[in-house]
Amino acid sequence: MFGGRKAAAYKAQHPRYPTPSAPFFSSSFLHIAASRDSLYTVLSAYTFTSSIMSATYQRLAQISKQVTPGKSGSSAILEKNPDDIVVTCALRTAITKGGKGGFKDTAAADLLVGAFKALIERSKIDPSLVEDIAVGSVLPPGGGATEFRAAALAAGFPETSAVKALNRQCSSGLQAIVDVANAIKAGVIDVGIGAGVESMSSQYGPGAVTEFSELLENHMEAANCKVPMGILSEDMAKDLKISRKDQDVFAASSYQKAIKAQEAGLFNEEIAPLTVKFVDPKTQEEKTITVNRDDGVRPGITPESLSKIRPAFAADGSIHAGNSSQISDGAAAVLLMKRSTAEKLGQKIIGKYVTASVVGVKPLLMGQGPWKAIPVALEKAGISKGDVDIYEINEAFASQALWCTKELGLPFEKVNPKGGAIAFGHPLGCTGSRQVSTLLTELKRTNKKIGVTSMCIGTGMGMAAVWVAE
Repeated sequence: MFGGRKAAAYKAQHPRYPTPSAPFFSSSFLHIAASRDSLYTVLSAYTFTSSIMSATYQRLAQISKQVTPGKSGSSAILEKNPDDIVVTCALRTAITKGGKGGFKDTAAADLLVGAFKALIERSKIDPSLVEDIAVGSVLPPGGGATEFRAAALAAGFPETSAVKALNRQCSSGLQAIVDVANAIKAGVIDVGIGAGVESMSSQYGPGAVTEFSELLENHMEAANCKVPMGILSEDMAKDLKISRKDQDVFAASSYQKAIKAQEAGLFNEEIAPLTVKFVDPKTQEEKTITVNRDDGVRPGITPESLSKIRPAFAADGSIHAGNSSQISDGAAAVLLMKRSTAEKLGQKIIGKYVTASVVGVKPLLMGQGPWKAIPVALEKAGISKGDVDIYEINEAFASQALWCTKELGLPFEKVNPKGGAIAFGHPLGCTGSRQVSTLLTELKRTNKKIGVTSMCIGTGMGMAAVWVAE
């Protein structure tokens, strides 16, 4: 507690007494420390020791508060805190059939402009407050970086609103949202947008996959990354004994749920109508149309009708166009900020982002991604499978979505209650963002709270995120 020359002098004068290391005062001690210097030293030691003990007690009190049992599980994530990352607007365009639907003649950037304009109009956010925009997309040349920045400017965002494009395959739209949420949490920005877009009409096809170098081709696991997903899913179905009948039942259910939801107007709130140019394939006449419905949703689909469709990847296979996700076009956008910021700006909070997970699986088993990613996200959130009210799991193929649902032990009524990508399509970069608008809208409508979005990812990955509706 005290040392140097004064301590040495004290020890020399009073060899029987140890150097004081704790606050103990008595008349005898003061008598012994009679010299002015010794008394000064003792008093200094006492003051120093007292201050340390006081600071220690304060720190212990802080720690005790932190370790005192509090809310956990679903109760914890349902709590509202100023630093929560919240969603104040989540919307999408309609999703239309690739090559023949309402957006077949609309560029990806133009779809994005429509989604951005709708977000500004609905949220009433001052565009100048948006500091960064992340856009997930898979197919655009150059990753879409240039045209997406241009789209933001065309939609009304000022030059001060930065834009980036990113690609994590089918999870790109979700990854964009998570990137923005993390930037807000880290204090890099205060307000941002996570979005996703894809025009598979104009950019999907053989050219979407680049040729591998000799080095990659000669590495077995690396070479597996370019095996077409349909073939992977076919092999997975055979290896795991997922019957065609079960796949067709799952797919028919997706169609039936989607048509029921569409007829009841359950998608209306999340869809932003978009007016576009459309070339009539029969007359070649250019028209102006307003697209406000998912045109891939079809009535009358049953397991029996699906059973008549020829397999797509093997003569004796089980996977076909009717039990796989549709090639589609669409865009979606989500506005995020801290709860304290939303309250300051008068933004209506519709939900909050809790956490996310991203995992890797074997490239040949890419369809198992949600099965691995969802438990990781739930653990990070501190909740169990039973705490979740709705799961939005992307239906890349009925085989993988069905297998993941069964292996996770999820009640089928909690999975994709309004249908999924088999029924209304999977615009690759858009889906992860689209799921958020679909989930939060349905949680609100059904007066439920906790939801999860998830998807498998080409080349062998999975991603999931946990959300709370308000």
